[in-house]
Amino acid sequence: MRIWYDACTGKHIRYGSAITQQLRKKGHQIIFTARKHPDTIPLARILGENPRIVGEYKPSSLSTRLEESAKRVIEFSRMFQDDPPDIAIAHQSVELCRTAFGLGIPIILTADTPHALAVNRLTIPFATVVVASKAIPSKALKENGAKKIVFFDGVDELAWIKNLKTPASPKLRKPLIVVRQLETKAVYAKNQTDYSDSVVKQLKPLGNIVFLKRYNKKKEFIDSVNLVAHSDLVISAGGTLAREAALLGVPSIVVTEIGKTYVNKYLTEKGFPLFFISKEKILQTSKRYVGKRKDVKKELSKLQNPVYIIEKIVNKISK
Repeated sequence: MRIWYDACTGKHIRYGSAITQQLRKKGHQIIFTARKHPDTIPLARILGENPRIVGEYKPSSLSTRLEESAKRVIEFSRMFQDDPPDIAIAHQSVELCRTAFGLGIPIILTADTPHALAVNRLTIPFATVVVASKAIPSKALKENGAKKIVFFDGVDELAWIKNLKTPASPKLRKPLIVVRQLETKAVYAKNQTDYSDSVVKQLKPLGNIVFLKRYNKKKEFIDSVNLVAHSDLVISAGGTLAREAALLGVPSIVVTEIGKTYVNKYLTEKGFPLFFISKEKILQTSKRYVGKRKDVKKELSKLQNPVYIIEKIVNKISK
């Protein structure tokens, strides 16, 4: 079967690479597309992927977002007007969903952010099936238009973390503390205060701080997963990096209210080292957990890899 995967961010590239590698093993033909974004192209190269670049990320205004999205839909429509794929898969790519729905292509959609109202409205109603962590209440997905939901006992990040093989440790001074900047240009973070600079200043006495900024196109790309795998503490707003760290056994501190998501709480309840604190307690909590990695092999063994769930759905659709 011809299967199309579209990636809009670095996370999507990692997820797409994990999914498509498995599907290629089964003989499926993959069409991998991505938009130009600070993380997508360099990460794709690291992972050995060569996606076709369609459009780019321009979050400077609502108009630029809308126009770039429309351009991608038009280009996809032209790509597939004579030979559409059999199945489309994405982690909430708005343009894939709009195009595939318009061309009558079944859509397998992964989704893990019920709080991201805009992207949910623009993707979930189009999906043939939504694949989601059992941490997310079915009501939250159905309210956003989900028709069929397949739940798995895990989180999306397991797709690339469970069997991760990291390169040699970067030559960085220890203890290594990674601070991830809030994704300030995301619609769901519109009214959130970026705490990052303050955190970096507070934690300098504790060790070597690596500040992962967003949208900085001038600096050399950093493979964040490899960096986190060799770190002693991660502090973030509670997105993908927080879960990647916790799944690797690295203490992960979440310091924003929007970080108290269903999937993050789920990992905490499962015994992974992911902690929620207020900004006022950052230094105190960091001192407590820095360098205290946890062996999470037992916890990981109990969780499902969503890649195999998606593969089963592909097989059902193909029959």
